[in-house]
Amino acid sequence: MKRFAVIGLGNFGFHAAKALYEDGNEVIAIDGDKARVHAIDPYSTEAIVLDALDKEALSALGLESMDGVIVSTGTKISTSLLICLYLHEMGVKNILAKAIDEDHGKILRRVGAKEIIHPERDMAIRVSRSLSRPNFLDFVPLADDYDLVQVGPPREFIGKTLAELNLRARYNVNIIAIKELVPDNFILVPPAGFLIKDSDILIMLGKTDDIKKIRELK
Repeated sequence: MKRFAVIGLGNFGFHAAKALYEDGNEVIAIDGDKARVHAIDPYSTEAIVLDALDKEALSALGLESMDGVIVSTGTKISTSLLICLYLHEMGVKNILAKAIDEDHGKILRRVGAKEIIHPERDMAIRVSRSLSRPNFLDFVPLADDYDLVQVGPPREFIGKTLAELNLRARYNVNIIAIKELVPDNFILVPPAGFLIKDSDILIMLGKTDDIKKIRELK
């Protein structure tokens, strides 16, 4: 079980805390608004009414021992910057902060945030990709030119083994796992002799352009 804290319980923070808690993690939820804290209470290990700009009160929570702290405050940029700075000074190693825009994200990194979250931008990309890449069941950007995706097999893959397809040589991509729907099964690092079925989901890692070539197959 991992331990997380979520500071700021607006729409994003509330659902982040709830999802972490429902995944079996210990979650401390923090906000200065009593109503928001009351709403998250059933979906957190501990829900605390606290002004996160109160550095002493924040320090007393022992957040430096957490596996991650999410900063999801409102639109006032200075608030998230100060909270991230305080957390960094406390020794919190893994700070994830919600940014309003790119410039806000850059400054958050400079004051200690390890990962920047752009909820609207990232969701817009995900929705757009699901529309323009209908055979992609999920999409995770890893870096500027690498993707991790779940994709249904193109027609020419069906009935062939991974060895026969030889995707690493042909397309420079790697099948790191396969999700079988019939029967329901998950295979991590499938063997070369695995036979692809039309009901399988391929979890694929590779460069964006190389994966695009597979996407264009019928």
